[in-house]
Order: sequence, then structure tokens, then C-alpha cells
Amino acid sequence: MSKILIVEDDKALCQELKVCLDNNGYEGIILDDFQNVTDQILAIHPDLVLLDIQLPYQQGEYILKELRKHSNIPVIMVTSKNSEIDEVISLSYGADDYITKPFHPTLLLLHIEAVLKRTQPTSDVLHYRHLTIYPDKGMIKSETDELYLSKNEMLILKLLLQHQGHIVSRDEIMTYLWSSDEFIDDNTLTVNMSRLRSKLSLVHLDDVIQTRKGQGYILL
Repeated sequence: MSKILIVEDDKALCQELKVCLDNNGYEGIILDDFQNVTDQILAIHPDLVLLDIQLPYQQGEYILKELRKHSNIPVIMVTSKNSEIDEVISLSYGADDYITKPFHPTLLLLHIEAVLKRTQPTSDVLHYRHLTIYPDKGMIKSETDELYLSKNEMLILKLLLQHQGHIVSRDEIMTYLWSSDEFIDDNTLTVNMSRLRSKLSLVHLDDVIQTRKGQGYILL
């Protein structure tokens, strides 16, 4: 049974979310102390975090940024804001998905199912040029460096590796990541692709992912 940690300061909503999760095959856990949230998440080690943006003491986006320094635990940002800027910032900090309140419980469950499905750990080890890639650890390793990728970045890299030397369209990547275009847009993919390219450049792999205008991306 997957553990879902609810980091939300609206107590009534927390209870509603817990009931919804518990009734649909998950274990809902409510976090009621909002100091040192990152440390608590790491200690609980849930399978997924529902993280509100507006929290006491620290904003959810800051908590996400700190969490990503230590862990790739899947995170869905939950907020009452309806701003594209908030979405882009959250995704750039490593969120796996984003949902805006108010939302239908069924929609939230679909988001959770999709994120858990695409972030299931795998045991394969891959190789590309001078890199060793560990999908289950979310890590790429060169002779001198180790870098951690978000789940989405790793999935993009794996897909491009499977089709190395061939163009992969944006639609194919979005379908692979999210199972359906319903939950994703071009901005989200652009942010994830930019972050992946930046990390590859840190291990001396500049421009290995090239854009083919109107067609998609190709890993050389």
C-alpha cells in the first residue's frame, strides 16, 4: 500500500483527503507540524507527497527545492492559486505534477496514479558515452561527478536513449511521461527538458540533446 503524505494546513481539507486516499487503496498520512517539513518528509519517506504551496513558516516551493537536494520522492503541488508562474516555478524546482484547488477527488486520484506509475523504481543500469545511468537511484555518474535527476528528467533521458539517433516528437515524450496529454502542456515539457540539458552540461555533455524545429528532440 502506497503511503501518501498530506502537507496542507487546512485541517478540514486534510481530513477529506485522508478519507479519499484511505478509501481508494492508499495510506493517507497528515503532517500537522509545519516546522522542519523537509526533515519530516525524509524521516517518513512516503511514496508520494501532496504539498500545498501556501504553508506556515515556509512556502511549499521552498520546501520542494530543499527536498530535491536530498530525495526524488514524487511530489504533487497542491494550491489555490491559478497562476502559470506558480506552475512553472514548481516544475522547475522538481515537482512531478501540479493540481489547483478546488479539484474533484477523482481527478486527484488520477494524478496520483499517473505519478506513481511513471515513478516506479527500476533496476536497470544504462550507459551513454562516459556516463553510467542508474534509473532506480535517479542518478547519472561520470568518472568524476554524480548528479541526481528528477523522475521526469530521468524518464526523458531513458526515452531519448531508447531512440538514440532518431527524432522523438514532443507528443511522444508527453504521452510517455504522463500517459495522457490531459495533464501536461508544452511549458512543462520545456522546463523539464531545459533542466535535463543543464545537468548533462555539468558532466561535459553539452548539446547532446538537439531540437529539431517542428519535429521534436534527438539524442546524438
